[in-house]
Amino acid sequence: MKIGIVGTGMVGSAAGYAMALMGVGTEIVLVDASHALALAQAQDISHATPFASTIGVHAGEYADLDGAAVVIIAAGVSQKPGEDRLALLERNVAVFRSVISGVMKAAPDAILLIATNPLDVMTFAAQRISGLPPERVIGSGTILDTARFRSLLGDHLGIAPSSVHAYVLGEHGDSEVAVWSSAMAGSVPIVSFAQQIGRPLDEATRVRIAEEVRRAAYTIIEGKGATWYGIGAGLACIVRAIIDDERAVLSVCQVSDEIEGVRDIALSLPRIVGREGIIATLMPDLDQAERAALKHSAGVISGFSSKLSF
Repeated sequence: MKIGIVGTGMVGSAAGYAMALMGVGTEIVLVDASHALALAQAQDISHATPFASTIGVHAGEYADLDGAAVVIIAAGVSQKPGEDRLALLERNVAVFRSVISGVMKAAPDAILLIATNPLDVMTFAAQRISGLPPERVIGSGTILDTARFRSLLGDHLGIAPSSVHAYVLGEHGDSEVAVWSSAMAGSVPIVSFAQQIGRPLDEATRVRIAEEVRRAAYTIIEGKGATWYGIGAGLACIVRAIIDDERAVLSVCQVSDEIEGVRDIALSLPRIVGREGIIATLMPDLDQAERAALKHSAGVISGFSSKLSF
């Protein structure tokens, strides 16, 4: 099955590399405003495939996305010195108009997977520009934040992150909400699990872990300029769930009619992902503070998305 990637910088290329190593799909087409960059990335990734899979990886133009089941959009512009966030958003919306027009002309039946920051607002923009049903425009959302959360909890508890069932919801950004009230380790509430094994999750520890999740991107950016491996693997995971119809529960972003009283909002909740895109949305049990935090997060996102013109 063909997968497209538009925007072959570090995030787009990392997603392509992860899919090639994981054996996701049968063909990956890289498209970029710089064809030379797309060609170089395609060649570099394809040279790794003999060690892992038989996926074909090549550079192309929008027309080569014909028949793609999923198209990852990782294209965008960088913030200029002194430029405010809304101005950056308007410029990225202009980029998306061009990109999505090219994608929809070539692959009108594709599911769009958005990876451009600010993620939630750009997912909202992509859905409005494309006119696709909301379930067919998916933002990578807090899938990476959730992975970081589970990894840190696994480290604290001394167990595999795969045995931790916990989510980060809301914005992929500073207002994200780490949900403790419904978090589980195995089949045991995570706070009870921690007490039983002598590694309690007191208030100070929970605040520290949530802050480490929230600040992880800043730490990585300070050290190497940007993040790409984690989100690349997360994008590959979402694509696999779609093309294999896994019906996996993932914390991804979708435009919703209303969340916590905020209307027309794109943010992350646990959602069932399969061949048709997002099949269903789940609302975890939240305590009063978490519900208020999710409403605040929705308000932060809406404050930007409501100002965009389409």
